[in-house]
Amino acid sequence: MTKLFEKLLQPQVAGIQTYVPGKPISELQREYNLSRVSKLASNENPLGASPKVLQAIRDQLVDIGRYPDGSAYYLTHEMAKFLNRAPEEVAFGNGSNEMLELVARLFAGPGDEIVYSQYAFAIYAISAQIVGATGVEVPAKGWGHDLPAMLKAITPKTKIVYLANPNNPTGTMFSKDEWEAFISKVPSDVIVVLDEAYFEYVNDSAYANGLDYIDDYPNLLVSRTFSKAYGLASLRLGYLVGNKELIGYINKLRAPFNVNHYAQVAAVAAIKDQSFVKKTVDFNLSGMAQFLAVFDKLNINYIPSHGNFVCASFGKKTSEVNQELLKKGVITRPLAGYAMPEYLRISIGSSNENQHFISVITSLMK
Repeated sequence: MTKLFEKLLQPQVAGIQTYVPGKPISELQREYNLSRVSKLASNENPLGASPKVLQAIRDQLVDIGRYPDGSAYYLTHEMAKFLNRAPEEVAFGNGSNEMLELVARLFAGPGDEIVYSQYAFAIYAISAQIVGATGVEVPAKGWGHDLPAMLKAITPKTKIVYLANPNNPTGTMFSKDEWEAFISKVPSDVIVVLDEAYFEYVNDSAYANGLDYIDDYPNLLVSRTFSKAYGLASLRLGYLVGNKELIGYINKLRAPFNVNHYAQVAAVAAIKDQSFVKKTVDFNLSGMAQFLAVFDKLNINYIPSHGNFVCASFGKKTSEVNQELLKKGVITRPLAGYAMPEYLRISIGSSNENQHFISVITSLMK
């Protein structure tokens, strides 16, 4: 392809590695002419969304020709009430990805540094590139965040630190003690973004809920999503919680009507149906136990996970195993792009999807 306009690009944009999502079901069906496909690649909710959410959307279909509420008033107030925070402390975006990138666009630029961990969500590094900042990747410890090392990586040039708890794609978690030792020493003029996209799935008393620290640390922003435990991935809805001033800047920069009407309607209904979230979490615990039992039986090494997915190692045969899974209609997530070439990340799916994967992997490991 002739590159007529590359010279016009902003210099930081040319080197950006495009984020690659999980392979779509339809794509695999076309490639291998398959009728049965189990997608275990994108950490989606196998239960879908709450029936109450689906009904709420149906009830609002007549409004499809209208622009959404640009301020997401009812959603903002419903979420603020649920979190016991002020509405001015909550901002919504088109997925948490938009929120994470907005922080970078607000507070960093050329000559600045953004710190994040090795094996962390790819969007952190991409956000740094987008704004022309220098990404500082801190080596991981045990596949997770080395918070003391990340603290040492902060310099006068550091504007933002991105953390994920639990981490994606490895599923690791840092403890409340580790978190408190870290956040208490971060300079007050460095923005700390705590990505809690998978917090609902954590079943560990040592976990630190980021919202408990917002009042003590005005430089803290907590990022969460409706894509996972709430099952609203296709509607793209994420949110930030933090200091009113920081949230005010986020709202100043976000695009007009960035959250569509049906995402707002669905989220309000989802917040009110916490029994569905509990059902999702319980189902995930069961599916995770099922996977780990099979891995143990087949002597497959894995990284213990606090999310709705698990990373399993197939050594030098990982690429071959992935291809064989695809041929049999099972989509997982290869992690070579995260410098983890010997691992596949496998999402917890429906009962049928889990059994599909287990049957295929058991056959391959014989």
